[in-house]
Amino acid sequence: MNIYFQKSFQRGFGTFPLKGDDLRNAIDAAVDAGYRAFDTAQMYGNEAETGAALAACGVARQNLCITTKVHPDNYTPEKFLPSVEASLKALQIDRVDVLLLHWPPVGGDVGPSLRLLQSAKEKGLADAIGVSNYTAKMMREARAILDVLPVTNQIEFHPLLNQQKLLAAATETGIPLSSYASVARGEVFKHSLFAEIGKGYDKSAAQVVLRWILQKGVPLNTMSTKSENIRANFEIMDFTLSSIDMDRIDTLTSTGYRIVKTGLLPWVPEWD
Repeated sequence: MNIYFQKSFQRGFGTFPLKGDDLRNAIDAAVDAGYRAFDTAQMYGNEAETGAALAACGVARQNLCITTKVHPDNYTPEKFLPSVEASLKALQIDRVDVLLLHWPPVGGDVGPSLRLLQSAKEKGLADAIGVSNYTAKMMREARAILDVLPVTNQIEFHPLLNQQKLLAAATETGIPLSSYASVARGEVFKHSLFAEIGKGYDKSAAQVVLRWILQKGVPLNTMSTKSENIRANFEIMDFTLSSIDMDRIDTLTSTGYRIVKTGLLPWVPEWD
């Protein structure tokens, strides 16, 4: 597992779609709970507010892992680096810990945007680079094109969706996955199995879901505006799901529930 997603960084706090007081209060609660990894994006429109909240949070910069993502509209030589520099200014930092391409480009030719991403690292604007919403084929292409190993492919990952092909691609390429929509925006709670399993560990349904993701070897991002949920989502390292319970949850991946469907946005690819 890459250094950026180990230890406390393995559990990241996502900021979409938060803004204003909701964002500031949630980041404060997340910092208090123990989160040190925070995820934003140009597309979210909250980089400046995220930067201000983190600058005021009382945690030293070197103890934070900040991720942002480049909007596909900026995948041109003229726009890419200036957009990253604008993100850094908004975030009040001189370099971002992890810089991701938010989506594959329209048309699926990943080469040009990957080379622009690498140039951002070469110019010292990012410590590490990665991708988001890539298919297995795109992961293999990224591994071949880039001179440095991407630290992640951030994807929709939860127990209601079979992502075995991407897990296999992660093993093949050495590019770890990380999750968004980790509780499928609440859809998991329609399935009683998680709460049932949770009773045996004195854990909530959400904590069982998140622990399952971690035990799949996938670092995760979660978001909530409720301080009790923010803390509970972080406190998932003190129990381990048995192989039997992992297998029981695995059966739900056949549900095939996907939030980000092809066609939802112009950049969404044909999924594996």
